[in-house]
Amino acid sequence: MSKLDNYLRERAEVHAKAQAIASATGEMTVEQQAEFQSLNARFGELTKLIQAEQAVEEMNAKMAQPVDRVAMGIGQAAPPVEAQASRSTVPATPRVPEVAGAKVARMAVALAAAGGNSHVAAKIAADRGYGDDVSMALSTTTPGAGGILIPQSLSSEVIEVLRPKAVVRRLGARTVPLVNGKMTIPRVQGGAVVGYVGADDEAAATGLDFGDLELSSKTLNALVPIGNDLLRVAGTNQSVDQIVIGDLTSAIAAREDKAFIRDNGTANLPKGLRSWVLPANTFVANAVVNLANIDADLNKAILRLENSDVALVSPGWVMSPTTYRFLDSLRDGNGNKVYPELEAGLLKGYPVGRTTQVPSNLGASSDESEVYFADFAEAYIGEDLGMTIDYSKDAAYKDSQGNMVSAFQKNQTLIRVMTKHDFGLRHAESVSVITGVKWH
Repeated sequence: MSKLDNYLRERAEVHAKAQAIASATGEMTVEQQAEFQSLNARFGELTKLIQAEQAVEEMNAKMAQPVDRVAMGIGQAAPPVEAQASRSTVPATPRVPEVAGAKVARMAVALAAAGGNSHVAAKIAADRGYGDDVSMALSTTTPGAGGILIPQSLSSEVIEVLRPKAVVRRLGARTVPLVNGKMTIPRVQGGAVVGYVGADDEAAATGLDFGDLELSSKTLNALVPIGNDLLRVAGTNQSVDQIVIGDLTSAIAAREDKAFIRDNGTANLPKGLRSWVLPANTFVANAVVNLANIDADLNKAILRLENSDVALVSPGWVMSPTTYRFLDSLRDGNGNKVYPELEAGLLKGYPVGRTTQVPSNLGASSDESEVYFADFAEAYIGEDLGMTIDYSKDAAYKDSQGNMVSAFQKNQTLIRVMTKHDFGLRHAESVSVITGVKWH
């Protein structure tokens, strides 16, 4: 039996075992959940192995040489090479890479098409060729109050799509898994006592003071309206898949950045940079807006971290697009750009993240903003890879203007993705904030 046959046989056995666990009555036990996750991971591994073997067989078929039937005494001679070359051939077409995260979008499409029935959705996914992992994920999960569980192998794709969109992730924040919704990261709070001593003197006590950065999962709901016309062709058109997953991840990234930058940690919210910063690392921008004062304030933000011995492993700026464009337009007395490196996304040699999640309407006159400088190697995102997805064709939602919109009346389907995470700084000294910024 070939490798391919073995892989196909084993994958069928894995699918049957997972189906049996999911079909059992009552809630899954902890052991069943662990076994299901293990089966799901193995199913994904086998799928990749099968695809690789199929690709090898396809290449072998293309490389096969014609047999000289006359030499073997079984037929006419093969036509000359020139004659073979003259025959009409169809050039090979390279396979279009699949859109990252598209499988999650297809789960949502199948679920909506099935009216919320996960087993019917699994059949729809199989019939439409959405992929074995999509149909298995739908057929082996039990819908709960939060929706359909997205397997970790698929939710990790969504997180990777988030990285270039979410400013805090892009600037280098470290991601750690949350175990049972929690993660504790030790941190040094005080330095060792070090000194020189004489031959007969008692050595000074040395030691370090330690604390903990404690992360616990906070639930983020991302609600995205998708036009039903788009959903009808999603899953069979990569451009449409890209639109669906793009809308989902953009919504998650925007709300996530707001949380990691400006949320205050109360109730069910993460604690963002603005609440982590120390009073000594917070200062108001010079009220007189000119080139000298702006440059001095930017240098001061960097110096706050350097004076705290922050390593600056992955430093970067976070600011509003309004502030960014103002700095990019600054000219010196000769008409030259003051910060030409901004065209490459750098300011004073450090990368810049622009996001509308940093407001430009702060202060009494609603014309102030903030500028953040941080070492993002000290920033940690605790990630719970268990995402859930749900849908509704009848619910209402608020648009960006605060108006209530009926999904039914707008011929839309609301897709909801729930994810859990938290954010924290290992050392609060690793961020500084310029407030009262009127650079516009």
